[in-house]
Amino acid sequence: MLTRIDLSYFKCFETLKLPLSPLTLLSGANASGKSSVMQALVLLHQTMCEHEWSLRLMLNGAVTRLGTVADVIDQVYGRRECGIELWDDDHRYGWTFTGGREAMAMDVSSVAVDGVIGRNPDVLQNLLPEPHGQGLLPQRLRKLTYLTAERLGPREHYILDDPQLTPVVGSQGEYAVSVLYSGRGQRVLDKLVLKDVPPTRFRQVEARMAQLFPGCVLVVEQVPRANAVTLGIRTSKDTDAHRPIHTGFGLTQALPVIVAALSASENDLLLIENPEVHLHPAGQAMMGHFMAEVASAGVQVVIETHSDHVMNGIRRAVKEGLLASDDAALHFFRSRTTDAGPQVESPTINPEGDIDAWPKGFFDQFDKDMNYFAGWS
Repeated sequence: MLTRIDLSYFKCFETLKLPLSPLTLLSGANASGKSSVMQALVLLHQTMCEHEWSLRLMLNGAVTRLGTVADVIDQVYGRRECGIELWDDDHRYGWTFTGGREAMAMDVSSVAVDGVIGRNPDVLQNLLPEPHGQGLLPQRLRKLTYLTAERLGPREHYILDDPQLTPVVGSQGEYAVSVLYSGRGQRVLDKLVLKDVPPTRFRQVEARMAQLFPGCVLVVEQVPRANAVTLGIRTSKDTDAHRPIHTGFGLTQALPVIVAALSASENDLLLIENPEVHLHPAGQAMMGHFMAEVASAGVQVVIETHSDHVMNGIRRAVKEGLLASDDAALHFFRSRTTDAGPQVESPTINPEGDIDAWPKGFFDQFDKDMNYFAGWS
């Protein structure tokens, strides 16, 4: 498991030292750095997957496109260098990257393993010197699933690809239906199996979708003589399957999240932006609870959210004893241009689901609005 990520001169951070847990929730103002934390991990993942023997960090690829060095270097304090350091249960790995401001990739100028620095490396595998290039951390980063908030909407049909080429749902969820269809008979993690439902990926995904959308039934069929599948969705026993365009946006936005989680193996890493997109408040709380279930099954989950309902779903899971309070980390981000406090604050949850501190701006808008109506502001 990743236990910490440190960033230096990356995006909006001069320095950041962020603890990670089995379930980590990133919240806060827009443009305060939440996505930047995920992007640092995604850049490592992208480089390892697309350029295994590279001596450069690839800023643009199939998973994410961040532009030039000028776009990823801290524009206030940085010049042409940034750093990423990851801690796991066994080792600590750190990289320093440099490049001209207009370049679209960055050279690996140094690699540190457990504090021992090697400069200007000649050979790297998965951005690490041997034998670390085949270790657990690069394996986890290569298998990482990253799902952005800008997910694919309803389509007439979806790409069907070889599962070895598209083992994850894709950054926009574009392969979610393909992953569901190809792995329909695969068994999900035992701790995530709903009772009285076959333990296969397809039936478990369908059952989880039915929790969010009562009556939901999925129909996935391959298009004859084409590398494509269609998705039909029934929302009532009294109707036939509808095309996705007729079933509400929330279903197609939640489906990639559910498929990604139930396709994961133990020790996998999921990064999900706004899992609550287009869900009503009760559905958002259920999604938070589900994320806690996934983390309790041994999959490390990092989510970015603006929803207090998602957070409260996690709190309920903690109070139920489903997830240990120490296994949930909350981080609240502020823009560094404000004077309200440090750039990141980290409230804690106790076993009863209570939070020890509520920084200004931390899911407090409902209270502010109610105080306004009560005449207290």
